[in-house]
Amino acid sequence: MRAPAQRYLALRALGAPAFVVSLALQGIFRGFKDTKTPVFSLAIGNFIGVVLFPIFMFYFRLGASGAAISIVLSQYLVSFSMLWCLNKRAVLLPPKLGGLQFVGYLKSGGYLLGRTLSVLFTMTLGTSMAARQGPVAMAAHQVCLQVWLAVSLLTDALAASAQALIAGYSSKGDYRVVREISNFVLKIGVVTGVILAVALSVSFPSMATLFTQDMEVLGIVKTGVLFVSASQPINALAFIFDGLHYGVSDFAYAAHSMMVVGALSSAFLFYAPRAFGLPGVWLGLTIFMGLRMMAGFIRIMSKDGPWWFLHCDMSSLKEGSQGQKHAR
Repeated sequence: MRAPAQRYLALRALGAPAFVVSLALQGIFRGFKDTKTPVFSLAIGNFIGVVLFPIFMFYFRLGASGAAISIVLSQYLVSFSMLWCLNKRAVLLPPKLGGLQFVGYLKSGGYLLGRTLSVLFTMTLGTSMAARQGPVAMAAHQVCLQVWLAVSLLTDALAASAQALIAGYSSKGDYRVVREISNFVLKIGVVTGVILAVALSVSFPSMATLFTQDMEVLGIVKTGVLFVSASQPINALAFIFDGLHYGVSDFAYAAHSMMVVGALSSAFLFYAPRAFGLPGVWLGLTIFMGLRMMAGFIRIMSKDGPWWFLHCDMSSLKEGSQGQKHAR
C-alpha cells in the first residue's frame, strides 16, 4: 500500500499550484459576490476528472497513479477556466505592482495559512491513525471520510454566501443587517445539518456500496454511520462560523482558535485509536468539528470582539451610526 500511495502523492503534488490558484480565484469571485462562475468551473473540471478516471486507471492500467493524473488535469482545467473568466472582468496584471497592498494581504494570509496547517495536520493525523488499523479499516475509513467531507461541504455554500454579504454590509457600518444575516444563516445551518443527518442515516449503508463491494469493508463502514450522519449539524455550524469570521475580517481569532482546537483534537487522535480502534479516529474527528463550532459560538457571544453589535439594542444600530463610531 505504501508504494502506490507514494506515487499517488508525488503525482498529486504536481497539481498543487493549480489547486492553490483555484482557491485564490474562488475567493476573488466571492468578493465580487459571484458564486456562479466558480460553480460552473468546478463542475466542468470535476466532470472531466470523472470521465478521465476509468480511462487512466483501467484502460491504461495506471491504477492509483491514473487517478492522480486525472485529478491534476481537472485541477488545471478549473484554474484556467476561472482565470479566463476573471480576465474578462478585471486587469490581472496592474501597471504598477507597487500600488498593491501586499502587507495587509500577507498578514491576513499568514493567519489563514496557520489555520489551514492546523486543519491539515489534524486530518492527516486521523488518516495516519486509521492506516495503522490495517488496510481493511483504512479502506472503510476513507469511504466514511469522503462521504463525510463531501456532504459537509454542502453547507460551505451557506458560509460563502454569508461571508460575502457580511463583508459588504459590515464595511458600510450597517450592523443591523449583518446581525439579521448572521442569525438567519445560523438557523438555516442547523436545519440543513439536521436534514443531512437524517438523509445520511437512511441512505449511507447503500451509498457505501458505490465505493466498494468488499463485505468486510462494508461491515466496518456500517459502524461509521453514526459518525457520518450525527456530526452533520455540528459540521454545518462549524463551517458557517468560519464564514462569519471571515466576513468581519476576524482572521486572527480564526487562526489562533483553530491552532488550539487542532492541538486538543490531535492529542485525542494520537491516543484514542490505540484503545478504541477506528471508532476512536471517528470520535476524534467529531470532537475536532465540535470544538470548531464551540470556538465560533464563544466568539460571537463575546461583547468585546468584532461581534459586539449582536449584544446591542436593535434600534441603536438603525443607520449604522453607532457601528461606525465603535469601529473608529
